[in-house]
Amino acid sequence: MLHELLLSLLGYTGDLVVDEREHQLSVGLSPEASISDQCTFKLASDVSFIEPSERHIIEKTIRLGFYYRELDRFATKSRNLSWIRFGNESPMKNQSVYRRAIANGLVEVLSVYRSAVLHMEQKLLSDPLPILATVTQSLNKFFVLLPPLYELILEIERDGISGGKLLNLLHKRCHCGVPELQTCIQRLLWHGHQVMYNQLASWMVYGILHDQYGEFFICEQEGNSARDSSSNTNMAERLARMSVNDGSLSDWHLGFHISLDMLPEYIPMHIAESILFAGKAIRVLRNPSSAFRSVDARHKKLMGDELLPQSEADKIESMLINLKESSEFHKRSFEGAVDSIRAIAASHLWQLVVVRADLNGHLKAIKDYFLLAKGDFFQTFLEESRKLMRLPPRQSTAEADLMVPFRLAVTKTISDEDKYFSRVTLRMPAIGTNIKSSKVDVSKPKYADTDSSLSSDTSLETSLDGWDGISLEYSVDWPLQLFFTQEVLSRYCRIFQYLLRLKRTQMELEKSWESVMQQDHSIFSKRHIERVNGSTSQQRRQCFRPMWRVREHMAFLIRNLQFYIQVDVIESQWNVLQTHIEESRDFAELVEFHQEYLSALISQSFLDIGSVSRILDGIMKLCLQFCWKMENQETDASTNELERITEEFNKKSNSLYTILRSSRLAGSQRAPFLRRFLLRLNFNSYFEQTAQGVMNVIRPSPAIPPLQR
Repeated sequence: MLHELLLSLLGYTGDLVVDEREHQLSVGLSPEASISDQCTFKLASDVSFIEPSERHIIEKTIRLGFYYRELDRFATKSRNLSWIRFGNESPMKNQSVYRRAIANGLVEVLSVYRSAVLHMEQKLLSDPLPILATVTQSLNKFFVLLPPLYELILEIERDGISGGKLLNLLHKRCHCGVPELQTCIQRLLWHGHQVMYNQLASWMVYGILHDQYGEFFICEQEGNSARDSSSNTNMAERLARMSVNDGSLSDWHLGFHISLDMLPEYIPMHIAESILFAGKAIRVLRNPSSAFRSVDARHKKLMGDELLPQSEADKIESMLINLKESSEFHKRSFEGAVDSIRAIAASHLWQLVVVRADLNGHLKAIKDYFLLAKGDFFQTFLEESRKLMRLPPRQSTAEADLMVPFRLAVTKTISDEDKYFSRVTLRMPAIGTNIKSSKVDVSKPKYADTDSSLSSDTSLETSLDGWDGISLEYSVDWPLQLFFTQEVLSRYCRIFQYLLRLKRTQMELEKSWESVMQQDHSIFSKRHIERVNGSTSQQRRQCFRPMWRVREHMAFLIRNLQFYIQVDVIESQWNVLQTHIEESRDFAELVEFHQEYLSALISQSFLDIGSVSRILDGIMKLCLQFCWKMENQETDASTNELERITEEFNKKSNSLYTILRSSRLAGSQRAPFLRRFLLRLNFNSYFEQTAQGVMNVIRPSPAIPPLQR
């Protein structure tokens, strides 16, 4: 009877202790059978020689045998690796590396329990002690250990918990008032953390995501896993077979993300983001493109042998080993190590992008061409293409037609020493494609359009003419695609289109004045030679003076707006960006500074305020129409059209001044140099007086007399 009781404590039933579940099945339990949700070990009903009090103690004791058997079955099933022996693929269902680690911890606990049973057997055989009292006393501590562990595996099996969720569950169970149980669960959590540290080492030392069952909180986007080798390939082969071209860039931008379901609650989100960034950075540093590798080979003696020196990789690995060897998880130590590893990765990525890839040179080139810093080039281009842009673009050859003046401008203004210009390409979208307005979409704009009187221009066509779609493309090589994403280049392109419209409008106003003056001088000379009465010429000048005055108002507004954007906005923000580049040694910080730079350009140029951008588009359109009409004024109908344009311009310019001087803009930090722009516009209080007049009454604009021929 003693040995049958001892065997039942190790999960083996017989005549004295029976398993009701096995009795019902009439066969033994299969290894894959689910865990029973209640104790099925019972004392045989036909045993009549045991007192009720003893029966109660025995039934309470044999529950430990039931818990032991279920825990052992869970550990055996979780640690089953028999599929490796037969060369089969691992069955994905119910497989978990974290469960296997927890099972290893359970095996340690169960081995202590078995040793206690064995020691108790030796003690009972050597000394004639009371059996039940000895059993109860020897196994007393396991009454507080095995039942909670059984409930733990029952919850794991029932809810299919694995990965980070399993770590969460163990972390919560650690907070209990029983020291023995707390120590036991902390040991299980330590085993789970060993798996996590191994995955962190693979990710943050080699840039490889080793997560065959989708349990790590860093996970791969669907459709992206084909670039990595299968999970049972050794690390050297995986490093050799990694994609280094478009795949690595796709990995950086879209390849990996944080799985919130698998992120342990005791790891903050910013630490998880640092882990994600560090792994992606190491992935980039370990896998440079072949083209970059061949170019960089010439500078190895100066720049170092590797993008990530082995000493730095060893340093990262040693930090993770120190964390792994700690008996407990210390949040502060973990976060400090992750921050240090992230700093190492960010510093080397900064070295790669800023120093080796010449980031500042490319930023300067983009400023020259996308932000029109090379004013002579674009002035020449617009002058050479002026006649072409007076005609509607042809659907099939618009881009090819533009290439002629573009190449002429290149020949006249771009030197052979400009090594970046070859990356710039002129583009013209197909005719019929929707040309977006200069308003730039941003999330949650700070200044929404609330006044309906300021947004009455919604019906206005946003495109000035068919040439609005002129844009630039900039060819970026590895690894600069990490910095100049498609979104960034798109924002640059939108700013370029706006600035090119503005410069084209300014040029047309200047050329129209030049053209009208040439006509006037030609007519004056002709009449002087023919000795015709000069009163007609004088009268003609009198007719043109109101028109010239309107042109000057337009040119004044456009010049000041262009000066404000190019000097007060672009140059000042460029200097701020250069300061950040010189002071920063962190790639992520640099990306953030550049995003702030772009956002400042957009916001301070008012491209994200719908009412202002529509008014500016309308003003530029009216200026171009005015220039074309003024150069071809021959009929009363064109004179009437000029009057209409003048009236519309006055309304829009006054509305623009009213919006810009509002406290929401002029009184905020959104545009710190806006007050200077308003001061230049309103230096003689003209705009303030006319704006008040427009807001109070509708005053008739001065009529432009028809030309008397």
